[in-house]
Amino acid sequence: MKKEDLVLPAPRESAAPAGGAGEPLLVVEGLTKHFPVKGGFPIRRTVGQVQAVDGIDLTVHVGESFGLVGESGCGKSTTGRLITRLLEPTAGTITYQGKDITHAGRKELAPVRSEIQMIFQDPYSSLNPRQTVGKIISGPMEINGIDPAGGREKRVRELLEIVGLNPEHYNRFPHEFSGGQRQRIGVARALALEPKLIVADEPVSALDVSIQAQVVNLLQQVQRDLGIAFVFIAHDLAVVRHFSQRVAVMYLGKIIEVGDRASIYSRPRHPYTHALLSAVPEARVTDGDGARRERIRLAGDVPSPISPPSGCRFRTRCWKAQDKCAAEEPPLVRITGNHEGHLTACHFPEEPTTEGRGEDIVLDPALAALEEAGE
Repeated sequence: MKKEDLVLPAPRESAAPAGGAGEPLLVVEGLTKHFPVKGGFPIRRTVGQVQAVDGIDLTVHVGESFGLVGESGCGKSTTGRLITRLLEPTAGTITYQGKDITHAGRKELAPVRSEIQMIFQDPYSSLNPRQTVGKIISGPMEINGIDPAGGREKRVRELLEIVGLNPEHYNRFPHEFSGGQRQRIGVARALALEPKLIVADEPVSALDVSIQAQVVNLLQQVQRDLGIAFVFIAHDLAVVRHFSQRVAVMYLGKIIEVGDRASIYSRPRHPYTHALLSAVPEARVTDGDGARRERIRLAGDVPSPISPPSGCRFRTRCWKAQDKCAAEEPPLVRITGNHEGHLTACHFPEEPTTEGRGEDIVLDPALAALEEAGE
């Protein structure tokens, strides 16, 4: 394995400025998804609602990479599935290229589905074990009636080469590949229809750290070459920082902070964002005087999405919570000291005195050790 395959490149400057400049590709407003909770015997009835996603707004511009981070269960994956219309929204609107697709029918969605693709989290369960690689990648083209010049087989072999696999793997089955290779097959399948937007749902979380870097390098190269916009969902803050131009932080179904990469990582305003950044394992993150930053340990557990707290949903674990936090839900707005496009939902935000902290967030220590050893 080559060293350049292990190291993530330096973050690129945003092609779409943080202020929202550029042409919007996807606009989500008030997006909500509640799952019914059934109970009772012998007659089962709805006794509650899991508020997985509860009124979020976001915009993705043409060719932009938009990161979505947060704890497990905060609604990130559900948001991705709503955007791709794999789930039906409970409320809100999804506008793609100026067209409302929130409740579009099968025929109306047909042309849109080819332009919005998804890379799934698990490279082992997202591929049909009974189909060859050629069949898996050519399947979307067959379903959409697309016959590229030279035939589908030629196109599949080209895609395999684009994602760094041998075109001769065309007739192999998924079980003959490693996890990283399977994820590359998933990327090739997503690229088969030449999409304009890809929702990548934690595409590297199930992979070894060295393979993670290879897949992220691949996705960045694909974005540079093809100009595809990404919604990149992940837990790993270092990977999100390297890949995404803008970042949104989710907590319990709500977006609580959003802004450009430099602003979010260097000058976070929401207490939860501070806690996330402080929790990066073994990250070389220091205060301005060179001392290591202290880990912020949140008290209590994440509340149930069936019955979330009133007002600010983070208040039950927040060290700055006051009576106002329980009475009023903070709006997602620009607050004093924020850069343009940096929005925060907090009544008592942190002071922007953490300049440069996010710059030192690094990859997994095992990957850093490989880099330092020159392997």
